[in-house]
Amino acid sequence: MDKAFIAKRSQEKLVATEAAIDAALIETTQLLADLLQARADLGAPVAFADDVQVKLTEAITALSSARTTMGGVHSGLVEAALRLGIRTRMIGPYCMDSFRLQQDEDQRSVA
Repeated sequence: MDKAFIAKRSQEKLVATEAAIDAALIETTQLLADLLQARADLGAPVAFADDVQVKLTEAITALSSARTTMGGVHSGLVEAALRLGIRTRMIGPYCMDSFRLQQDEDQRSVA
């Protein structure tokens, strides 16, 4: 099997994992905000369910740490790919030669 194909498959899983961590981080922070608002709406004292808020904050910290760690994994895999002789090509609307955004003829070019 071609090593570039294997690397691409791994890269896709890495990006999916990073996105899943981001989604979990978003959901967890929204849950914390909702719980704080619910406490206020109920007129409960500030200390009410404080242990739950602490646990959610710990979860947010863990997810943030996981996100940072996955960034390190990403960098490490890029370095490993270079050692294997796999060169990435920039694809999409960017042209590496001029670093200009290229668009269709009916759209403006941005320098």
